[in-house]
Amino acid sequence: PQVKLGIVAVSRDCFPMELSANRRKAVVEAFNGEIFECQTTVENEKDMRKALAEVKEAGVNALVVYLGNFGPETSETLLAKEFDGPVMFAAASEESGDNLIGGRGDAYCGMLNASYNLALRNIKAYIPEYPVGTAPEVAGMISEFVPVATALLGLKNLKIISFGPRPQDFLACNAPIKQLYNLGVEIEENSELDLFAAFNDHKDDPRIPDVIASMEKELGEGNKMPGILPKLAQYEITLLDWMEEHKGSREYIVFANKCWPSFQTQFGFVPCYVNSRLTAMGIPVSCEVDIYGA
Repeated sequence: PQVKLGIVAVSRDCFPMELSANRRKAVVEAFNGEIFECQTTVENEKDMRKALAEVKEAGVNALVVYLGNFGPETSETLLAKEFDGPVMFAAASEESGDNLIGGRGDAYCGMLNASYNLALRNIKAYIPEYPVGTAPEVAGMISEFVPVATALLGLKNLKIISFGPRPQDFLACNAPIKQLYNLGVEIEENSELDLFAAFNDHKDDPRIPDVIASMEKELGEGNKMPGILPKLAQYEITLLDWMEEHKGSREYIVFANKCWPSFQTQFGFVPCYVNSRLTAMGIPVSCEVDIYGA
């Protein structure tokens, strides 16, 4: 990702706005690189919207919110919330004791309040380890922000393609497993390929004829596709064996199994009937997207 930096100064309305604007100019001059200097200094929410429009028009994708003085907590944190990209917060230290009336910044205290307000709004921002400094020091902080912003922009636009147990666009599958652990249950996730290998290992299993007979009896006149029963019986035995071999320290088992989209073409059947038979045995089976239902 190509980072295009921008900097917006903020100023609490009880301080001279020029103080924050002049400190922003000093940071830009000290920065060794390209950075868009937003000319709107933010005192209130209307200023925030105006500054946001400026940086967006300039193509900025990583923003530095700079507290040239105490800073307005609402406006500065909303700026971070509404900016669509990585945001860094830093603040000015008081340069000297020569001008403590017009030039006093109170930036350290303002930075503490900014941090607190970001947390109140659940806004994630990059804050340097010690985020208050002179113009050259803040410029150095911005340089350290660049690789962070690069990584965040990359992650924001990243797609991971995986081949495993979950079908496309079903992140509800077994993904939120922390809440399962919170319930006190154990979970073992396996690859569909592992299941396919186990299924193939059960080809010509001597128990298959007995399971077919059970299915024929159960289906009766509903046995519309008798040719598929050998594979269904093979699959049922596969799951029952898998259960016994993988129980581990637990007593009860439920399944949440993937059944599409390539299941039909590779296994050669749809597993719903076997799922219902296992459920009747006291072994609930759901589609993996309904693991909580199971």
